[in-house]
Amino acid sequence: MMPRALRRLVHLMLFCPLSKGLQSRLPAIKVKYLLLAWLGILIISWIVYMQYASYAELCRGHVCQIVICDHYRRGIISGSSCKALCDQKTLTLHRCMSTSSTHQVYVGLWKDRPVVMKCGIEDPVNIDGVPETLSRPEMSLFDKPTRGTSMDEFKEMLHSFLKANLGEQPSLSALVDRVITLADVNQDGKVSLAEAKSIWALLHINEFLLMVALQEKEHTPKLLGFCGDLYVTERVSHSSLYRLEVPHYLEAVVPEALSSGLNHWLAPSWPRRARITIGLLEFVEEVFHGSYGSFLICDASPHHVGYNTKYDCKMANLRSVASEAVVRAFLKGRRCENNADCTYGKDCTATCDRLVKQCNTEVVQPNLAKVCMLLQDYLLFGAPSDLRGDLEKQLRTCVTLSGLASQMEVHHSLVLNNLKTLLWKKISNTQYS
Repeated sequence: MMPRALRRLVHLMLFCPLSKGLQSRLPAIKVKYLLLAWLGILIISWIVYMQYASYAELCRGHVCQIVICDHYRRGIISGSSCKALCDQKTLTLHRCMSTSSTHQVYVGLWKDRPVVMKCGIEDPVNIDGVPETLSRPEMSLFDKPTRGTSMDEFKEMLHSFLKANLGEQPSLSALVDRVITLADVNQDGKVSLAEAKSIWALLHINEFLLMVALQEKEHTPKLLGFCGDLYVTERVSHSSLYRLEVPHYLEAVVPEALSSGLNHWLAPSWPRRARITIGLLEFVEEVFHGSYGSFLICDASPHHVGYNTKYDCKMANLRSVASEAVVRAFLKGRRCENNADCTYGKDCTATCDRLVKQCNTEVVQPNLAKVCMLLQDYLLFGAPSDLRGDLEKQLRTCVTLSGLASQMEVHHSLVLNNLKTLLWKKISNTQYS
């Protein structure tokens, strides 16, 4: 048996140094974790503050509702949604989706149906968030038509406006009739001055004009109602191709590879992405040589393309789509006065010019080339191995397309149909078709 003195010596040699080492390191360990904890708290607090500041700056739907309802009660405007918004309170704003303080976008409910509400704000706002004046200058927003304008004169106004924005089309008379029917809220066969002022202001909003022109198209959100220059559309379940959107104030600290990897992981399965892609390609067909002219997708962003619960493509945002007639006029050196997206009559020419400049690159890209650039990332990751080679080849051909699509119609259609056929063969006769 080991003597007691020897056991004590062994214990001191083996355990005491370790204990002293741990004891000497323990304060440093505590300080390190304390610093990390404080750093985490600061980062989380900063993110919460930025979210609140961003919300307070961008989300002013209550202001929009106050102004709209004031105009409605004073008889300046009208619309199919006015009673629900201002009197019955069955149309309500919920989650804010605004990315601009002057362009309010909200998810809401209308008779328990999810909808999207969009409204513009120009009024100065005081410290309480209430407009200094409840009435926007009527001479700039609801200035036309004037009292005394006859129905024939109003139709001529509409025809001239649509011709300037969509080009000379044989079907413009039918579109004028569609606008008149939309404006006639009480369906009495007449258009009151308030109804005429409302629809005239709405037509100067680029997205609204396109919704009216493309309302029968499958991939355009349905227009459900309006009140003054506020309009209501069906809600698109997923308002972006990607589920993760990094806030602009975090873009500098979040690596692009990380956000891209997370989006790949969160994305729908490849067959469902193929179904969404087929719908997007069909939308490209719909806006090319349609009933009311051709339209150019000026910004093919994943945040403008959405899809519903059945994975059918729905365009969540049409504000970056412009009439080819407007772009052609711009390319010829003419300014686009009185054209679409001149929303409030204030600096409307600059607004329109900014829109079409997005389409005016050194070599004008057709819609299909822009969409294919977007699809290279969205469609290739996770693609079946037996399809990937052909898919890469078709997308490479697609992104090299140049010039206005109307100048190369056959080649444009051939590439588009090849892509659709390739994808459809893979998912046809499956649960995803």
